[in-house]
Parts: sequence; structure tokens; C-alpha cells
Amino acid sequence: MNPPLLQFNDKGIYCAQANVYIDPWRPVKNAIITHGHADHSRWGHQNYITHHTNVPIIKHRLGAISVTGKNWNETFVVNNVKFSLHPAGHIIGSSQVRVEYKGEVWVFTGDYKTEDDGIAVPYEVVKCHTFITECTFGLPVFKWTPQTEVMNSINRWWSENKAEGKTSILFGYSLGKAQRLLKYLDTNIGKIYTHGAIENMNNVIRPMVALPETTLITRETKKEAISGNLVLAPPSAHGTTWIRKMTPFVTGTASGWMAFRGARRRRAIDKGFVLSDHCDWDGLLSSIKATGAEKIICTHGYTDIFSKYLRELGYDARTEKTQYEGENAEMNKEEDLEKIIP
Repeated sequence: MNPPLLQFNDKGIYCAQANVYIDPWRPVKNAIITHGHADHSRWGHQNYITHHTNVPIIKHRLGAISVTGKNWNETFVVNNVKFSLHPAGHIIGSSQVRVEYKGEVWVFTGDYKTEDDGIAVPYEVVKCHTFITECTFGLPVFKWTPQTEVMNSINRWWSENKAEGKTSILFGYSLGKAQRLLKYLDTNIGKIYTHGAIENMNNVIRPMVALPETTLITRETKKEAISGNLVLAPPSAHGTTWIRKMTPFVTGTASGWMAFRGARRRRAIDKGFVLSDHCDWDGLLSSIKATGAEKIICTHGYTDIFSKYLRELGYDARTEKTQYEGENAEMNKEEDLEKIIP
């Protein structure tokens, strides 16, 4: 029996025929990278291949690396194995990886979402025999509200805070979530200030995406200038001395985990907005069905529960362990799982 086209080992997802890894977590010679988040694009590989819009992002994060950029649907062949990158819709430059050898087709999604956020190239269905899918939010409880409604809620929250003389501090990942929020914030309400980590990433992405004007917070920034406006910051800034000059302030965070009862309270956040860069339950199921794949491999997320459900639907589904975390790192999943599943 021939070995599977893609194998999971201690370094990552490996195509032995091509001697190529996809999103490896240990240093390898040849690495195809789906997107710029740190759990999927790690330092130390000899050669990187990724979508060309992700090249400046991973160079910014990883420094001087040997990287080749590819276009969507551009086929590149390594030892008779055909590879191509297809939009994943997760964040800007995020890709699915299609792998074909002797008529057999596998697709690895990386992280993905099906809602068009107006920044990332929208998710593309890629037909395949075996589909490797994340299931970060692989529970029926996760059903996303349309982005337009969430952003309207965020802008109302900011406007109300300003009317009360309070600064709004909104937390979101510096890559992906921050730019998604920024694009739809209503600058008629006030000015948008940024933490350095977000401003630096904005500068990388601005040549590719139109974003509103922002002002970097520095040591010279006066408290009076910030008052009543909105500050966009990474979650790591919460509870630090950096935000003290914003007093009085109200905090908010945008995450899929805000769908969990108690998540906002445990993070000591004043307001939670349910907004994720990953598929919800329906998005996962519709994506899997659309691929036509019979074999499904579930990684990072609620893998056991989700794969069991897929088997009940008739799929040949199993799980594989990876070192990808994504939004999983934000929450203690097991603690919340007990609250929604008897």
C-alpha cells in the first residue's frame, strides 16, 4: 500500500514525494506557508513558499528569509507533485494548499472562514478527495452574526462611550483582526489611535488594503488627545501600564470566543463582540460538503467532537494532532465546554 500523499509527523504536514512540508512547526528545508500568523509561519526554514501578498507580512515577522511568492491558482511542480494556493478568506494573504499526485488530490485549509470580510480574498471551494480542515469553532453553538451587524454594534458602543467622556479600548490580534476592525470603524465618531504592534502591521498591509487613518500612541501622546476616541490594541496590552494614560476607559474585545458565557468576565473585559476570522459550525459543514471529499482530517479545535459528527454523516473522518493554536490560545476550551454540553 502506498503511503498517504500528506503525512503528519513531528515536524509538520509532510509530502514525502516532494520533500515539502506545509506550515511546519520545526525547521525544515522546504516549507509552504498558508498565512502569516505565528503558529503557521515559523522561523528557521531554509526555503519558504507562500502567496505573494503574504510575503511582506512574514518578512516583517520573521526577518531576512528566503521566500518565493505565488499567485492564486498558480501551479508549481516539485518531483511530479502539483501544488497550488487558493484563497482561504482567513486574513489577507491566507491560502489553502492543493496537492495533486497521480490523480489524487488533497487540500489543506490552514485557517479559513467563509464570510467575505472585504479585506481577504474570499474563500474558494477546491474540489478534492481528502480535505484537511481546522475546526477551531467546531461546535453547533458557534453561529456567527453577519459582520455588518457586529461592526454597527461596535460603532454604537464607541459613540456611547464618547458621549460619556470615556475612551474606547478595543482589543484584536495585530494581524488580521485589527485590520478587519479598522476598515469598518466609523471615523465620523472620532480618531483612531493604535498600539505600536498594530501600527507596525498596518504599515505593512496599507499598500495592499485601504485602511482609515490612524495615530500611533507614543510617550508624547497626551491623555487629553486620546479622551473619547478609540484605541486599537492587541490582547496582550490588556492590564498593562500602557493603557493607564487612557483613564477613564471602557474595554471591548472582538473574538469568536465571546459566544461563550463567562468569557468576557474571565478576561475582565467590559464588552464582548462575537467576531471571528474562522468558520462557524455551518461554515465548516458547508465547506466540507462543497469539496466533494470523502475523507476528512480534523486538526486544531474541537477535533474529537467534530470528527465524530462527520462520521455520523457518513464521512471517513479522523483527527490529527498539530501545533497550530490560533484563537484556541485565547480560551480555556474545556472550562467552557462543560457549560454548553451537559
